Amino acid sequence: MEPVLLLPLLGFIALAALSLIVLRRAGRLIATTREIQGFRAAVRDLDERIGMSLDGAAQRIDSVRRQQLSAEGLGDTISATSDAIGLYTDEARALKGPPEATAIAVDIVTDLGRAKRAIDMVEHGATILASVRRGQRELEAQTSIKRGYLNLIHAREAIARHAARAEALEVGRSPKHSWQPLAPELNEVQDDASNHTI
Repeated sequence: MEPVLLLPLLGFIALAALSLIVLRRAGRLIATTREIQGFRAAVRDLDERIGMSLDGAAQRIDSVRRQQLSAEGLGDTISATSDAIGLYTDEARALKGPPEATAIAVDIVTDLGRAKRAIDMVEHGATILASVRRGQRELEAQTSIKRGYLNLIHAREAIARHAARAEALEVGRSPKHSWQPLAPELNEVQDDASNHTI
């Protein structure tokens, strides 16, 4: 083949290869953008439901703390909130996202664990308060309820901050196959959290 004919052919092949590379990168960018949007939406939805559960529980706990509601009135609230936290934790563990999202999901699971320990502390205080009326045990009960209430509020605020981080997440230069379920890291966090108390 003559060089005069070979040059245009090589140019066409180079242009086609370059176009293919550009199209593949653009496709990956679009796919990653969609996945980030999906992660944001999942975290936003989860945060809204967590907020409804924890805020509602905190209001009732505060009523007991201020002696506007009896300790016996917290039983159903504590049970429902504990169950909800368990479901939210499972959802957070199932989140999929880029490596940058892993830290957000791990932090959500960590603070849900903190919320669960706060509810357990409130339950401990409410149980004592329901069985005694005066004395040292009453002070212990009130302290337990107050600490649990404050820890629940702090956990809720922290989860809201994690949701804001998810909203600010941008497409990074992650490797092609970096997206994966976040469960392995989150299970390690859960194991660590179970060994700590408030």
